[in-house]
Amino acid sequence: MGVPAIRWTESADGSAVVLLDQTRLPAEEAELVCTDPQGLVEAIRSLAVRGAPLLGIAGAYGVALAAARGFDVREAADALAAARPTAANLAYGVRRAQAAYRGALADADGGDDTAQSSRRAAEAALAAARNLHREDAEGSARMAEHGLRLLEQLLPGGGHRVLTHCNSGALVSGGEGTAFAVALAAHRAGRLRRLWVDETRPLLQGARLTAYEAARNGMAYTLLTDNAAGSLFAAGEVDAVLIGADRIAADGSVANKVGSYPLAVLAHHHQVPFIVVAPVTTVDLDTPDGASIEVEQRAGREVTEFMAPQVPQAGVEAVGGIPVAPLGAQAYNPAFDVTPPELVTAIVTDEGVVTPVTEERLGELCDRSRPDNDELMG
Repeated sequence: MGVPAIRWTESADGSAVVLLDQTRLPAEEAELVCTDPQGLVEAIRSLAVRGAPLLGIAGAYGVALAAARGFDVREAADALAAARPTAANLAYGVRRAQAAYRGALADADGGDDTAQSSRRAAEAALAAARNLHREDAEGSARMAEHGLRLLEQLLPGGGHRVLTHCNSGALVSGGEGTAFAVALAAHRAGRLRRLWVDETRPLLQGARLTAYEAARNGMAYTLLTDNAAGSLFAAGEVDAVLIGADRIAADGSVANKVGSYPLAVLAHHHQVPFIVVAPVTTVDLDTPDGASIEVEQRAGREVTEFMAPQVPQAGVEAVGGIPVAPLGAQAYNPAFDVTPPELVTAIVTDEGVVTPVTEERLGELCDRSRPDNDELMG
């Protein structure tokens, strides 16, 4: 990316979290500076920063920001973790930085004055956020490697025609992404024939963001409306579906951007592999099944108005979307839907591949690959 999706900065004015404002893409690469936790919460809710792994990084930096700026860290952590309830990584990142902060305070144990212990705790929270950022970049590379190997096993011969939904590239990650990173690896290996990009209604993350990333990487891609996917399957033009995830339940149910479940049904009917790519931190073993996943409901105006990036112009106030429904129309606007494990061919993680997708196999992978997070997530 020409502009990093997220970065930490220090200046004479103090610490800040700087975001690439994704609501302005692809028209403008503009940065949004967050100098307090509430500003970051609002950026998360408005989708200026989005995508499961990146939300984890943002949550961790948000805790570090609260600590560095002297805000109530516990209050900030709770607000950040609740900003998008479906995203498992957001709460994980928040709690990880919060645990580092608490641990540093406990280690001080009266040996330092209050100001010194607070400074050291803030430094510990920032170190945790930076470690998570680095780990996510490394995990992204491993997911790309595992995913490309799986594609080669499922689809020998190359020339893959891959359909993706929403956005799962460098804009959602400390590295090159999740599902998009696999497609990018196939492209670099000369194995990708076509990337089919769902525009992803109602906020067009596919049209605005995935197409933007595909173009920047010189990939052969074609944009389609979400409801055109069925005709592609019927014509035999899709070899595999690659999507990311915002939360994966213990039984392997996958919450992802709304519109993912219909693709899984189509893929199952047409015997096309449906592959989910996400870091192990997206798996929430405390959520037993898909019915237990809290699905965020967003404002109806995202459906009743056509939303597009707003590029500010001199003397012109930025306004909302263009109305496309009668005044007062009710809208159903879940941010995510849930795909049951029986429709998922494989879950590709930074620590390996789970296939077939069962609660036992997923649990074994998590037990092998990550430490006990009971205290972290408590």
